[in-house]
Amino acid sequence: MLSGGAGTRLRPITHTSAKQLVPVANKPVLFYCLEAVRDAGITDIGIIVGDTVREIEAAVGDGSDMGISVTYIPQAAPLGLAHCVLIARDFLGADPFVMYLGDNFLIGGINALVADFCAERPDAQILLTKVADPSQFGVAELGADGTVARLVEKPANPRSDLALVGVYMFGPRVHDAVRAIQPSGRGELEITDAIQWLIDAGARVTPHFVTGYWKDTGRLEDMLDCNRLVLESLEPGLHGTVDEASTLVGRVVVEEGASICRSTIRGPAIVGRNTKIIDSYVGPFTSIYHSCSIERTEIEHSIVLEHSTIRGVARIEDSLIGKEVEVVPSSALPRAHRLMLGDHSKVSIA
Repeated sequence: MLSGGAGTRLRPITHTSAKQLVPVANKPVLFYCLEAVRDAGITDIGIIVGDTVREIEAAVGDGSDMGISVTYIPQAAPLGLAHCVLIARDFLGADPFVMYLGDNFLIGGINALVADFCAERPDAQILLTKVADPSQFGVAELGADGTVARLVEKPANPRSDLALVGVYMFGPRVHDAVRAIQPSGRGELEITDAIQWLIDAGARVTPHFVTGYWKDTGRLEDMLDCNRLVLESLEPGLHGTVDEASTLVGRVVVEEGASICRSTIRGPAIVGRNTKIIDSYVGPFTSIYHSCSIERTEIEHSIVLEHSTIRGVARIEDSLIGKEVEVVPSSALPRAHRLMLGDHSKVSIA
């Protein structure tokens, strides 16, 4: 499970937080990944960690709460996905394994992928999906017989619209591949180069096509889209308090210790534990994490991280707001705001 990486596309949030721990429907993205691996019957998990190691360790611990056993594998610098396989050699031994990027969101889990791999036993199995802009991904080209013929990392002129999804399965032969390849022009050991080495060496590399929902949650738009999708499947639950002057409409979860006063929550939405919503409107597709305070505010289609305060703001939409952020009004308020705020920010909105 890869949980290093700088998360540059989610800055400033990721200046101080691990991108894999940004919550979707009030649960970190990394947890969805770990649960997918566990549900496929894999419970011995090595997590590659970088500068955010302490935050990842604090969130996941030894994995026992999730029914898994976690080993942390430090990566001194982000030197590529194949480098992650290289440094995990002692942990992996000669066993087949899943490599899962901890910021990828894949609805439906990986049970079918694992079953296919166990039945077929190729040297590598990759997930592919059609994308609108393949130049942003590793791209696969298939031969006439449907097998993987060529892989290119972020090509300027893609010859295929099949992008690699961030979940891979490998047999032990991949260890020869990651030792044989050289760093790319980016200075990284590319997993696409390692898989291409396997293909050129006559190894069997099979594709598995993803027909359901998949997102690389590296951008604000992707985070909000994943949040929307998960919230749509929420089962309503009232575990906090809602006064008589408040209204809950549709799929709404109010977690333990949360309080709703003189407010309307229109689902799908989730209000985290010990959060207070006062004289406010929380619209559809909104996740508010724990210990927040929302007062005299309208907010919709947004994610708010823990310990943040929003007070007296007429309208917030399509926003990701970091930890311990304070958003308060100045002398004049516009009708709507679009915000992406880093941790510990303080903003006065004109």
